[in-house]
Amino acid sequence: MQKGNIGVTTENIFPVIKKFLYSDHEIFLREMVSNAVDATQKLKTLQEKGEFKGELGDLTVHIAFDADKGTITISDHGIGMTEEEIDKYINQIAFSGVNDFLEKYKDNANNIIGHFGLGFYSSFMVSKKVEIITRSYKDDAKAVKWSCDGSPAYEIDDAERAERGTDVILYIDDDCKEFLDKYKLEQLLQKYCKFLPVPVAFGKKTEWKDGKQVDTAEDNIINNVEPLWTKTPSTLKDEDYKSFYRTLYPMQDEPLFWIHLNVDYPFHLTGILYFPRIKSSLELQKNRIQLYCNQVFVTDQVEGVVPEFLTLLHGVIDSPDIPLNVSRSYLQSDREVKKISTYITKKVSDRLKAIFSEDRKAYEEKWDDLKLFINYGILTEENFYDRAKEFSLMKDTEGKFFTFDEYRTLIEAAQKDKDGNLIYLYATDRDEQYSYIKAAQDKGYSVLLLDGQLDVPCLQTLEQKFEKSRFTRVDADTIDHLIQKDDAPKEMLKDDERDNLSAVFQSQLPKLDKTEFIVEVNALGEEQRPVVITQNEWMRRMKEMSRYQSGMAFYGQLPDSFNLVLNSDHRLVKQVLNEAQTTLSEQLKPIEAELRGQEARLAALNQQTEKLKPEEVTQQMKDDKEATQHAIDEQKEKRQSLLSGFAAQNDVVHQLIDLALLQNGMLKGAALDAFLRRSVDMIK
Repeated sequence: MQKGNIGVTTENIFPVIKKFLYSDHEIFLREMVSNAVDATQKLKTLQEKGEFKGELGDLTVHIAFDADKGTITISDHGIGMTEEEIDKYINQIAFSGVNDFLEKYKDNANNIIGHFGLGFYSSFMVSKKVEIITRSYKDDAKAVKWSCDGSPAYEIDDAERAERGTDVILYIDDDCKEFLDKYKLEQLLQKYCKFLPVPVAFGKKTEWKDGKQVDTAEDNIINNVEPLWTKTPSTLKDEDYKSFYRTLYPMQDEPLFWIHLNVDYPFHLTGILYFPRIKSSLELQKNRIQLYCNQVFVTDQVEGVVPEFLTLLHGVIDSPDIPLNVSRSYLQSDREVKKISTYITKKVSDRLKAIFSEDRKAYEEKWDDLKLFINYGILTEENFYDRAKEFSLMKDTEGKFFTFDEYRTLIEAAQKDKDGNLIYLYATDRDEQYSYIKAAQDKGYSVLLLDGQLDVPCLQTLEQKFEKSRFTRVDADTIDHLIQKDDAPKEMLKDDERDNLSAVFQSQLPKLDKTEFIVEVNALGEEQRPVVITQNEWMRRMKEMSRYQSGMAFYGQLPDSFNLVLNSDHRLVKQVLNEAQTTLSEQLKPIEAELRGQEARLAALNQQTEKLKPEEVTQQMKDDKEATQHAIDEQKEKRQSLLSGFAAQNDVVHQLIDLALLQNGMLKGAALDAFLRRSVDMIK
C-alpha cells in the first residue's frame, strides 16, 4: 500500500473547494460524467491510431446511487489509469498558494476548476470521501484503488477489477443528501449530460406490470449521442428541426424558422438557433439558449456569446473554443468569445435577408412575430440597424407591407409639413383609434400600425436614422395640426368668448386618477367633430419609454396629460357658447367690465414698476399690485361660478365631453351609466 499527501502547497485545498464552489456544487456530476466520457473518447482515439488492438465493447457510462450506503458511482469502460498515472493526474495539483488563489478568484468561483484542472476535485464539494477503482487498457495492467477522505492524505492499494475502465465512488456528505434522490440525479443528468457523445445510462427502463412500474433489463440511456447540431444541414429536413425543437422545449409552439450554425475558422462553432413565436410579454424569456462545449452543457446564461437582442432566441450553441468552466464575466471579456458574438449577428442577419429576398410573401406573414427580435436589435445593438434596414418592414393599417425606402416614397408627396419634415403617422390600436385613422385617411394620409411590444420604443432610433423625419401618433393632435401645412389660421372668437367657452367645459371635466385635461379652442371646420381629445406625442412617448428604461422612471410618475380641443366652428359648440352668452349676458357684463378695468390697472402698475430698481419700488406700489391681482382673481371666481352653474345644467356640454371620453376608452362605471341614461333622455 502506498500512502502520501496530495502535491499542493497548502493544507487548505479542500475547504477552499467547498467554500468557493458550494453555490454551484451540482456541477460535480457534470465533471464526473465528463471525465468518464473523456476516458471513453480517448480509448476510441487510441484504437483509430492503432495503439489499442482490443475490442471496444460496450462503452456506456453508468451512473448508480445507493441511498442506504450514501454513495454515487460513476463507471466507465474507457482508457483507465495505472498507478503511475493516478500519481501524475490525481495526486499532483498545480497550486500557487491559498492566499493568491483567494485573492484572484474571490469573485469568480466558476473559474476555479477551469484554471487549476480541478475537475475531479469538484467531487469533494459534495463528498466526505472519494474512491477510484481503475484498471488501464494497457497489457498486463493491474487494478488499483485510490481513496481520500477530504484531507491532503491519500492511499493507493491493489484492487479487484476484471475489465479496463474506472469506477469513481462518491461517499456523499451529510449536508448534501439531496443528491441521493433518483429524481434529483435524473434532473441534473438531463441538464448537463443530455447530449454527451457517449451513451450514459442511469438505472433501467421501466414498464407497467401487475399494476406498477417495474425495471426491465434494458439500460435507461438518458442522452442523445448525435444531437441535430452535429449533423450536416443538407442531410436534414424541416421536420428534423421541428422535432429537435420539441425535444428542447416540449411546451412551446412551433418556431418561426431556424438557423443552422457551422463554422471552422477562425473558431469552431456549431449550433441551431430558433426564432420562437412570442404571443405576449410574459413569454419574453432570456436564458433559453443552451451553451455547450463538445456536447457538455456549460450554461444557459449566454450574454456575451450571443448579442443581447438574440438572447430572446431559443436553441443551442456548441464551441470547443469556449472553456467548459466559465463565468459570465469571462464570457463578456474574452476576445474569442466576442468574435463568436459578431459571427452570430452576421449569420442571423444574412439568414433574415435571404428569407426576405427568396420569399417575401412568407416573410411578411411572419413579420408580426419576427419584428420583436429585429426591433430589439435596433434598440440594443449599435450597428444592427445598418443590416436590419434591408429586411425591416413597416405595416400600414390596411395590412400592406413596405420596406423603409418603399414607404418613404409612398408618403413623400402628401406628408411633408411646411418646414419640409416628413411626417410618419401611426396608430397603436386599429379599433380604439379608428376615428383618428379614418380622419387621416380622408385627408389623403397613410397611417402605420405599430402594435408590437417594441414598435414605439424604436421610433426615436428611426427618427435619428431617417433624414428630416418625425413619427406622430394619429391622436396626438387635431387632423389639421398633425401635419402643419401652413401657419395656423387665426382664431375667429374674441378672447372673452374663448375664455368663457373653455371655462364651461373645463368645469365639467371628470376627476380621473393620475389624469389631467387642458382645454383648447380651435377652428377646425364645420365638418370636423365638435370635441376631440389628443395627447402630446413627446410626453406620451417619454411615458411609454419609461417602462423600458429605468433612467426615465420620472416620466412614468407624471400624470397623463390630455388636450380637450373644442371645435369653435361646429354648430353644437357654437350653440353652447350662444346659450351661455344669452343666459348669463346680464350677469357677466359687469364682471367682464370690472375684469377689463382691473387688468388694465395691473398692466399700468407693472409698466410703472418694471422700470424701477427693486429698492425703488415702494410698499404702496406693492400693495396696489397685490390688491389689484386679488380683485382680478375675485372677478374670475365670480365668472367661473356663473359658467360652472350654467354648464352643470347643460346636457349638451356633458354629452360632448362624454362622447370624447368614450371614444378614447376613458368613460367607465357610473359616468358611462349616466351617459347612457342621458342619451336615451335626449332622443326625441
